Amino acid sequence: MNSTALSPASTATRETSLAKPSKRPLIGLAGIFLAAMMAGLNTRVGALALADVRGAMSLGFDDASWLTTVYSAGELIAMPFSAWFAITLSMRRLELWMLGTCSLLALILPFIHNLDLLLVLRFVQGLAAGTTIPLLMMAALKFLPPPIRLYGLAMYAMTATFAPNLSIWLAGHWTDGLLDWRWVYWQIIPLAFIAGGLIAWGLPQESIQYPRFRQANWPGLACGVLALGSMTVALDQGVRLDWFQSPLITASLIAGLALLAVYLLTEWYHPSPFIKLQILGRRNLGLGCILFVSLLVVLMSSSLLPASYLGPLQHYRPFQMASIGLIVALPQLILGPVVALLLYRKWIDARLVFASGLLLIALACLCGAQLTSDWNRDQFVMAQTLQAFGQPMAVVSMLFLITSVVQPPEGPYVSGTINTLRAFGSLVGAAVVGQLMTVRSRFHGEMLLDRAALASYAHGLEPSQLMGVIDQQSLVLSIADAYRVLGIVALLLIPLVLRLTYIPAPVTRMASSPSSSSSSHG
Repeated sequence: MNSTALSPASTATRETSLAKPSKRPLIGLAGIFLAAMMAGLNTRVGALALADVRGAMSLGFDDASWLTTVYSAGELIAMPFSAWFAITLSMRRLELWMLGTCSLLALILPFIHNLDLLLVLRFVQGLAAGTTIPLLMMAALKFLPPPIRLYGLAMYAMTATFAPNLSIWLAGHWTDGLLDWRWVYWQIIPLAFIAGGLIAWGLPQESIQYPRFRQANWPGLACGVLALGSMTVALDQGVRLDWFQSPLITASLIAGLALLAVYLLTEWYHPSPFIKLQILGRRNLGLGCILFVSLLVVLMSSSLLPASYLGPLQHYRPFQMASIGLIVALPQLILGPVVALLLYRKWIDARLVFASGLLLIALACLCGAQLTSDWNRDQFVMAQTLQAFGQPMAVVSMLFLITSVVQPPEGPYVSGTINTLRAFGSLVGAAVVGQLMTVRSRFHGEMLLDRAALASYAHGLEPSQLMGVIDQQSLVLSIADAYRVLGIVALLLIPLVLRLTYIPAPVTRMASSPSSSSSSHG
């Protein structure tokens, strides 16, 4: 007989080892994080390198612009429903299917030269990639206990702060470094394989919950898909087609808004909705969602505006603009966890951290508003440095304030809602900034033309030279105006932030008993 096996000490040790939580879900969460980063990079790099893709495939400007639109449409359509499908099919199964789809399409896209087929495949890739980002927040809320959950939210925040700014360097590296534009699509394949391996090993295998298919709001889903697709077309193509001067944009907006109203109405009354609108009645969720969309518009000041100046006016290629993005991107690897650590301190109010982040972003916009036609890459360093510190303070604090009023069973609903707003806010931000620059550029152009005759006579400029100077100066002034407007918006958001409900710091000590665990979650 083995007396050791029967001893109380060995029995206690064995029970303790069995009671220890498994680390495998954390490995799976790391894979989900890589998958979400892959999706973020695929979105932004494809847009930044569009000129090179257009040239390689002999596409016109108008035709190629739809490559970005259809991808964004697929991404936005997938986000409200991905959490439901993850629960129904299992998170592991859905992630692996979507990663496989993204990788296969990435492999073949450079060899497709038929525009219609290319648009269809890019749309499907957007659908597949759009499921991955919401699952990161869902997994962080599911697998991470309160003592470390903020670090998971900091990982999610990097999809909004790290990925868009790193994409500038990647786009330049593929097109100007390797001189092979096909890596614009192929870049995600290694990340997808690594993410798939971590997810396959880390997440548990679960069976498909077939009864959920009979309970779902399928009419609402149909309306939601059409609504989000129509809204994406309107927002992404609106500036190029001059909004209501285009029948396509007019029809897309009207149909999109009408179908969106129907979709939200069906979700409100359905017993098993994809997103639970009732939870938006909580102050931190309802007001937090408004702040999130507004913040995404303001964040265009760190990525879109510098590129809008350096590209057209200074003729910078993405590779030459890479340092501008890296100034913001690389510090996020440290600053995100540092902000999370700060929010765990009992004497810290997350609302004040959020407001301080907005103040830094507003100061960055004030620096950018000093823009002149003599600026080059070096003059943006101060503004981008302020952005690097302000963005994680704002985004991580906001996620903490929003998700802290959510109960664990509500995590999937919140994940779908937040990520739909994330994709929608990015589209709105690009449309608002693009239209603002267009309107202000026309205004400044008209003002400068009033003095054109005098300047032409005084300096002996040819009409073509004069028009070139006017176009250049009007663009510079319009970008400076955009910086000012976004800075003012950032400042106006601060009073709204202070109206959010105060949330105390989470308990950092791991619970030692079931009773203490339940109290910490309450």
